[in-house]
Amino acid sequence: MRTQSSKNLSAKLVLLPTVIALLACFYGSSLWTAYISMTPSRMMPNYTFTGLSQYVRLFRMETWNVAYVNLAVFGILTVIGTLIVGILLAILIDSKVRGETVFRTLMLYPLSMSYIVTGLAWQWVFNPTLGVQQFMRNLGFPDFVFDWIIQPDRAIYTLVFAAIWHSAGLIMVMILAGLRGIDHEIWRAARIDGIPKAKVYLHIVLPMLRPLIVTCVVMLATGVIKSYDLVVAMTGGGPGFASNLPGLFVVSTAFERSNIGLASAGAVVMLLSVIAALAPYLYIEFSRKDK
Repeated sequence: MRTQSSKNLSAKLVLLPTVIALLACFYGSSLWTAYISMTPSRMMPNYTFTGLSQYVRLFRMETWNVAYVNLAVFGILTVIGTLIVGILLAILIDSKVRGETVFRTLMLYPLSMSYIVTGLAWQWVFNPTLGVQQFMRNLGFPDFVFDWIIQPDRAIYTLVFAAIWHSAGLIMVMILAGLRGIDHEIWRAARIDGIPKAKVYLHIVLPMLRPLIVTCVVMLATGVIKSYDLVVAMTGGGPGFASNLPGLFVVSTAFERSNIGLASAGAVVMLLSVIAALAPYLYIEFSRKDK
């Protein structure tokens, strides 16, 4: 017993510096940001408490409101689209296609690139004078138009395409690992009963992978909230601020407009959005464990 207790104590002592660093760097800075968001801070912190005035000002700004709506559109479409593409690719590979290793490598390749490189690559693809539009016109279709990246009402969807292309490979690998862990007896029983393969995936296999799929959703949602470099490299938030996202708004407000109070208010709203998005899932999971 003493040996076991000493091992537990040693493990706790080893983890103690990490816990202290986490409390100081993450939770400490989060609390500091929350307080700064309730002060009139500009270029330098000003600790005079002013209540929720920064939040009132924040939600009166059209730039922020557009960015927040864009976050909902970008987030929902990116998470759903990446899940669908990743799951379909995983099912395709799980069906023992030829050249599986090559195919899997090609689909994982975008993940090796940063969002900056991804954004620049897709900017060229969507550029009306260099990309798909010009390519189709060179093929003999002079009236072909594909200029979404310069259309205020469509620019946000170009970011969705790029984000799905970048992250689908990761979801594919995670789901594929789950599929390869499914008991072969399930497939044999389904074949004996004559159940179509699509129904087996839809009604049996994928429900068994629910925890893994939820993990993928959380990872994708976290990446959506933090989206900054993809927007900077691809659209710069334009045209105008039509494709702006909260991450870009916070960074530009803090460093370009020198208003850390307003930027902190935006960061707090982003954090609360993540908590609100994860709260239902956490409530359901803890309720199941209690039962």
